[in-house]
Amino acid sequence: MADQDRPQITLITPPTIDLETFPDRLAAVMDSTDIACVRLALAGKDEDMIQRAADACRLVAHARDVIIVIENHLLMVNRLGLDGVHLTDGARQVRYVRKELGADAVIGSFCGVTRHEGMNAGEAGADYVAFGPVGATPLGNGEQVEFDLFEWWSAVIEVPVIAEGALTLALVEKFGPVTDFFGVGEEIWGADDPSATLKALMAPLG
Repeated sequence: MADQDRPQITLITPPTIDLETFPDRLAAVMDSTDIACVRLALAGKDEDMIQRAADACRLVAHARDVIIVIENHLLMVNRLGLDGVHLTDGARQVRYVRKELGADAVIGSFCGVTRHEGMNAGEAGADYVAFGPVGATPLGNGEQVEFDLFEWWSAVIEVPVIAEGALTLALVEKFGPVTDFFGVGEEIWGADDPSATLKALMAPLG
C-alpha cells in the first residue's frame, strides 16, 4: 500500500484515565507511531475529572502538533483549548455544533453501522464520519459494520471515514484499502506495552 493511501490513526483514550500514569503512556505511543488525532472518550459526568484529563492529554497532543477532540462535551472545546468534538449520536447535532463552534473546529460523527446516517452527517458538515464496530464484540446490540459500506464509501463519498471497534490484525489488513483512518483504543491500552501492541496491530499497513 502506498504511503499516501495508508490509513492514519485516531488514538482513542480509555473511558477512565489515571493522571499519574496515562499521560506518559499516551506520549510513548505518540512518539513511537504517527498519530493523526487523539480522541478523548471519557466516561462519567465529573466535570473536574474530565477537565484535568483533557488538559493533560491536550498538552501531550499539542506538543506533538496532533489535534485532539473530545466526545460530546462541546462546551469544553473552547474552554479547554481543544480542536473539536466527536459526536456519538450520528448526524443529529452536527449542524448545530458547527454553528456553535465555527468553521475551524473539527467535528466528527459516529454513525454506527448506518450508511444513511453517515451521509446525513457529511451533508450537515461533519469533517469525518466513523463507523463501527468492524469486529465482533459482546458489547452493544451485536451489529457489525459491513465491509461493503466502507468499500462503497471510499469509492463514492469524499468525507473521510474511520473504521473502529474490536479491530484485529486480519480486520486491519482487510479494511486498510477502504478506510482513511483506524480508530484504536481498547485494543492497546490494556497491554503492558501499548506502543508495541499498536505497531503489531497496524503491521499489515506496511
